Amino acid sequence: MTGKLLAILLVVCAVAAGVGMYYLQIYGFYYEVEPIPDRDVALLRQGGATPEPIAYTAFQAIDADSSPIRYRACFETDLTPDQMTGFVAVENPEPLTAPGWFDCYDAVALAGALKSGQAQAFMGAKNIHYGVDRIVAVTQDGKGYVWHALNNCGEKAYDGTVVGEECPPRPEN
Repeated sequence: MTGKLLAILLVVCAVAAGVGMYYLQIYGFYYEVEPIPDRDVALLRQGGATPEPIAYTAFQAIDADSSPIRYRACFETDLTPDQMTGFVAVENPEPLTAPGWFDCYDAVALAGALKSGQAQAFMGAKNIHYGVDRIVAVTQDGKGYVWHALNNCGEKAYDGTVVGEECPPRPEN
Protein backbone atom coordinates (compact mmCIF):
# COMPACT_ATOMS: atom_id res chain seq x y z
CA MET A 1 0.00 0.00 0.00
CA THR A 2 2.84 2.42 0.81
CA GLY A 3 4.39 1.80 -2.61
CA LYS A 4 1.12 2.66 -4.38
CA LEU A 5 0.78 5.90 -2.39
CA LEU A 6 4.35 6.88 -3.20
CA ALA A 7 3.82 6.12 -6.89
CA ILE A 8 0.59 8.17 -6.94
CA LEU A 9 2.31 11.04 -5.11
CA LEU A 10 5.21 10.93 -7.57
CA VAL A 11 2.85 11.01 -10.58
CA VAL A 12 0.81 13.88 -9.10
CA CYS A 13 3.99 15.87 -8.43
CA ALA A 14 5.26 15.24 -11.97
CA VAL A 15 1.96 16.33 -13.51
CA ALA A 16 1.86 19.45 -11.30
CA ALA A 17 5.43 20.34 -12.26
CA GLY A 18 4.66 19.83 -15.96
CA VAL A 19 1.55 21.99 -15.81
CA GLY A 20 3.47 24.66 -13.89
CA MET A 21 6.33 24.74 -16.41
CA TYR A 22 3.87 24.90 -19.33
CA TYR A 23 2.00 27.79 -17.73
CA LEU A 24 5.18 29.72 -16.99
CA GLN A 25 6.50 29.30 -20.55
CA ILE A 26 3.26 30.17 -22.33
CA TYR A 27 1.60 32.69 -19.99
CA GLY A 28 3.50 33.38 -16.78
CA PHE A 29 6.36 35.67 -17.75
CA TYR A 30 4.64 37.71 -20.48
CA TYR A 31 3.09 41.12 -19.96
CA GLU A 32 1.44 43.60 -22.30
CA VAL A 33 3.61 46.50 -23.40
CA GLU A 34 2.07 49.94 -22.99
CA PRO A 35 2.29 51.90 -26.26
CA ILE A 36 4.75 54.80 -26.31
CA PRO A 37 4.04 56.95 -29.39
CA ASP A 38 7.08 57.68 -31.57
CA ARG A 39 9.11 54.89 -29.89
CA ASP A 40 7.21 51.67 -30.52
CA VAL A 41 7.76 51.44 -34.25
CA ALA A 42 10.96 52.99 -35.57
CA LEU A 43 13.30 52.06 -38.41
CA LEU A 44 17.00 52.58 -38.94
CA ARG A 45 17.71 54.75 -41.97
CA GLN A 46 20.64 53.72 -44.19
CA GLY A 47 23.72 55.47 -42.84
CA GLY A 48 21.81 56.59 -39.74
CA ALA A 49 22.66 55.94 -36.13
CA THR A 50 19.31 56.33 -34.42
CA PRO A 51 15.98 54.81 -35.48
CA GLU A 52 13.31 57.10 -36.93
CA PRO A 53 9.67 56.59 -35.91
CA ILE A 54 7.06 55.79 -38.55
CA ALA A 55 3.32 56.41 -38.38
CA TYR A 56 1.29 53.47 -37.05
CA THR A 57 -2.04 52.53 -35.49
CA ALA A 58 -3.54 49.50 -33.71
CA PHE A 59 -0.33 48.73 -31.80
CA GLN A 60 -0.26 45.59 -29.62
CA ALA A 61 2.85 44.16 -27.98
CA ILE A 62 3.98 41.63 -25.41
CA ASP A 63 7.33 41.17 -23.72
CA ALA A 64 8.94 39.23 -20.89
CA ASP A 65 11.82 40.09 -18.61
CA SER A 66 13.01 36.48 -18.68
CA SER A 67 14.56 36.81 -22.17
CA PRO A 68 15.50 39.70 -24.47
CA ILE A 69 14.06 37.89 -27.52
CA ARG A 70 10.49 37.42 -26.24
CA TYR A 71 9.28 40.80 -27.55
CA ARG A 72 6.53 40.59 -30.21
CA ALA A 73 4.36 43.37 -31.60
CA CYS A 74 1.74 44.00 -34.27
CA PHE A 75 0.64 47.27 -35.80
CA GLU A 76 -0.90 48.81 -38.90
CA THR A 77 0.60 51.52 -41.08
CA ASP A 78 -0.28 53.44 -44.23
CA LEU A 79 3.24 52.82 -45.56
CA THR A 80 4.06 49.97 -47.90
CA PRO A 81 7.47 48.30 -48.18
CA ASP A 82 7.99 50.09 -51.51
CA GLN A 83 7.74 53.45 -49.72
CA MET A 84 10.41 52.47 -47.21
CA THR A 85 13.40 52.23 -49.54
CA GLY A 86 15.63 54.52 -47.44
CA PHE A 87 15.64 52.18 -44.47
CA VAL A 88 18.05 49.31 -43.76
CA ALA A 89 16.59 46.07 -45.12
CA VAL A 90 17.24 42.81 -43.26
CA GLU A 91 18.40 39.85 -45.33
CA ASN A 92 16.86 36.43 -44.59
CA PRO A 93 14.80 37.42 -41.54
CA GLU A 94 13.38 34.60 -39.44
CA PRO A 95 10.36 35.67 -37.41
CA LEU A 96 10.22 34.01 -34.02
CA THR A 97 6.99 32.40 -32.87
CA ALA A 98 4.72 33.98 -30.27
CA PRO A 99 2.43 32.31 -27.75
CA GLY A 100 -0.78 31.08 -29.37
CA TRP A 101 -2.90 33.47 -27.32
CA PHE A 102 -1.20 36.51 -28.95
CA ASP A 103 -3.55 36.33 -31.93
CA CYS A 104 -2.30 39.19 -34.11
CA TYR A 105 1.18 37.69 -34.59
CA ASP A 106 1.48 34.59 -36.79
CA ALA A 107 5.15 33.78 -37.40
CA VAL A 108 4.43 31.04 -39.96
CA ALA A 109 2.24 33.32 -42.12
CA LEU A 110 4.74 36.15 -41.73
CA ALA A 111 7.63 33.91 -42.80
CA GLY A 112 5.64 32.91 -45.89
CA ALA A 113 4.91 36.56 -46.70
CA LEU A 114 8.60 37.44 -46.33
CA LYS A 115 9.63 34.56 -48.61
CA SER A 116 7.05 35.41 -51.27
CA GLY A 117 7.87 39.12 -51.28
CA GLN A 118 4.50 40.16 -49.83
CA ALA A 119 6.38 41.56 -46.82
CA GLN A 120 9.75 43.21 -46.30
CA ALA A 121 11.82 43.25 -43.10
CA PHE A 122 13.77 46.26 -41.88
CA MET A 123 16.17 46.97 -39.04
CA GLY A 124 14.29 48.65 -36.22
CA ALA A 125 17.23 49.05 -33.84
CA LYS A 126 20.64 47.47 -33.45
CA ASN A 127 21.60 46.14 -30.01
CA ILE A 128 18.32 47.03 -28.33
CA HIS A 129 19.71 44.63 -25.71
CA TYR A 130 23.26 43.31 -25.88
CA GLY A 131 23.49 41.09 -28.97
CA VAL A 132 19.82 41.55 -29.87
CA ASP A 133 18.37 43.56 -32.77
CA ARG A 134 14.77 44.71 -33.25
CA ILE A 135 13.34 43.63 -36.62
CA VAL A 136 10.28 45.31 -38.16
CA ALA A 137 8.39 43.71 -41.05
CA VAL A 138 5.68 45.40 -43.11
CA THR A 139 3.33 43.68 -45.56
CA GLN A 140 1.97 45.12 -48.79
CA ASP A 141 -1.43 45.65 -47.13
CA GLY A 142 0.04 47.71 -44.24
CA LYS A 143 0.20 45.09 -41.50
CA GLY A 144 3.33 45.34 -39.41
CA TYR A 145 5.15 42.98 -37.09
CA VAL A 146 8.07 43.44 -34.71
CA TRP A 147 10.30 40.88 -33.01
CA HIS A 148 13.76 40.69 -31.47
CA ALA A 149 16.46 38.48 -32.96
CA LEU A 150 20.01 37.62 -31.96
CA ASN A 151 22.65 39.31 -34.08
CA ASN A 152 26.13 37.85 -34.72
CA CYS A 153 27.50 39.12 -31.41
CA GLY A 154 24.49 37.78 -29.52
CA GLU A 155 24.76 34.34 -31.11
CA LYS A 156 28.42 34.15 -30.12
CA ALA A 157 27.84 35.51 -26.62
CA TYR A 158 25.02 33.10 -25.83
CA ASP A 159 26.57 29.95 -27.28
CA GLY A 160 29.84 30.44 -25.41
CA THR A 161 32.07 31.25 -28.41
CA VAL A 162 34.69 33.97 -28.01
CA VAL A 163 32.96 37.18 -29.03
CA GLY A 164 35.94 38.96 -30.58
CA GLU A 165 36.86 42.55 -31.21
CA GLU A 166 34.14 43.27 -33.78
CA CYS A 167 31.51 43.16 -31.00
CA PRO A 168 31.01 45.91 -28.44
CA PRO A 169 32.01 45.10 -24.87
CA ARG A 170 29.33 43.28 -22.92
CA PRO A 171 27.73 45.52 -20.29
CA GLU A 172 28.41 44.74 -16.64
CA ASN A 173 25.43 43.41 -14.64
